[in-house]
Formats: sequence, structure tokens, C-alpha cells
Amino acid sequence: MVRPFLRIYIVARQLLAQLSAARLFLQEWVQSPQQIGAIFPSSRHLSHAMADWLPSDPNEYVLELGPGTGSVTEAMLNRGLRHDRLIALEKSPRLAALLRARYPRARFITGDALNMDKLVRKQFRHLDTVGAVISSLPLRNFKPEDAQALADKIQGILRPGGTWVQYSYYLGQERAKATSAFHLCDTHIIWKNLPPARLSAYQR
Repeated sequence: MVRPFLRIYIVARQLLAQLSAARLFLQEWVQSPQQIGAIFPSSRHLSHAMADWLPSDPNEYVLELGPGTGSVTEAMLNRGLRHDRLIALEKSPRLAALLRARYPRARFITGDALNMDKLVRKQFRHLDTVGAVISSLPLRNFKPEDAQALADKIQGILRPGGTWVQYSYYLGQERAKATSAFHLCDTHIIWKNLPPARLSAYQR
């Protein structure tokens, strides 16, 4: 008789955690809509599609930009990314704290992605490159000069042949800002996301 109640308790706790994360996400969106860029967290369809681009080498580091409530984070970890190989930059202190509590073995850094070189190398002094950059940042909301600065910093930390994965709610074929120095290796629309999103993968 104990096991069914334990299962119900676990499911109830998971639902409460999801509701709490969703409420926090909405609060952050109300306060900083340009920073968050979306009114809903990434769906499992979009998150799984982004996780498809993890490096094949399990020893490589992955840099996640703008993890939010951790939808993509969870998909990558479930796909096999080692917790100690995940580095994530989150601008919102409250969202970063939520993720640290949820994934204590990963490294969540509070700060602006435009300062990624300094922030990452302050925490990982001997880290030269990462195998992939997985970004949920609202790149189309960036000023052109900020988008270019971000792309330059991604190019500086991404190993040759590494992949920068970026999504956008703009569904046209036009390339994202400041990506001209990268090779576009794939782009397609995730129709089951809300709203639908175009996922693009760029290779250094």
C-alpha cells in the first residue's frame, strides 16, 4: 500500500515544481520581455531537437546560453550530457538559482552572455573551447552590434567544427543576425512548439 502513495507523492512534487518554474518564468517575462523573448518555455519537441546537436565526445563541454527554467537543459542531460560538462549562463538571478537547486552538479553562472568569455574563463581557467553552444537567447531582439559581439564571442569559445544551435520564432529562411561567419549546416521548423520555432545549426 505504501508504493502507490509514494508514486503519487513523487508525481505531485514534480507537478508542483513545474508549476513553480512556469510561474517564475512568467514573472520574469512580465518584468523583462525583451530579455526572455518568449511567453512559454521551450516545448519537449524543441528541447529534444536542440539536444540532438550534442557533441559525440562525452568529455567535451557544452555551453548553454539562456537556459530559463531548464527545458533544454533537462533534454540534454537526459540525452546523456554529463552534468559536470554543462556550463550555462543565465542573466536572471532567480532562474539561475532555480537551476542550481535542480541540477547541483552542473555549473550555472549568473551573468550576461555578452560577457561569456570573461565569465566562463573566470570559473574554468584551463578551458579553451567547448564542443557546442546551445542558445535560447532571443537573438532577433538584440541590437545588430550586440548580436555581432555575441557571435564573435561564440566563435572565440567554440572549437573548430563545433556547433552553435539557435532557435527563433521568425520562420522565414533569412539567416539569424551575425551568423555569416558560420557554416549553416541545418535549419528546419519545429511545428509542435508553441509558438512554432525555426531551429538552425551553425558550424564554426
